Amino acid sequence: MSDDHKAALATGRNQGRAVKAYLEAIAASKPRRGRKRTTESIRKKLDSIAAEIASAPPLQQLQLVQLRMDLEAELQGMEATIDLDALEKDFVAVAAAYGGRKGISYSAWRAVGVEASVLDKAGIGRS
Repeated sequence: MSDDHKAALATGRNQGRAVKAYLEAIAASKPRRGRKRTTESIRKKLDSIAAEIASAPPLQQLQLVQLRMDLEAELQGMEATIDLDALEKDFVAVAAAYGGRKGISYSAWRAVGVEASVLDKAGIGRS
């Protein structure tokens, strides 16, 4: 494999990582249906699970343990901060080249939630 080929593969991997990270971040930040959970409501539910688990029958204990694990993971996710600006900057730098190489249209980017203003910054037009 030539050095040029290796460099092209590395460039593709880096572009793919930047696009993937940005798309995952915008998907995670999308509002969801229903009542929004807060860290306070999750902590309150975790407290009630802790009180319930000791006296629960074994099958219910199993379900409560899993619920506790799910809520703790959700709480960690809520407390983690995503630097969307940095991810957007990385995306803008590579999106046109990545999309051109992969044949991704403006409409496809929009369909997965990329804002028109971000595509404009990346130099991706409607044509």
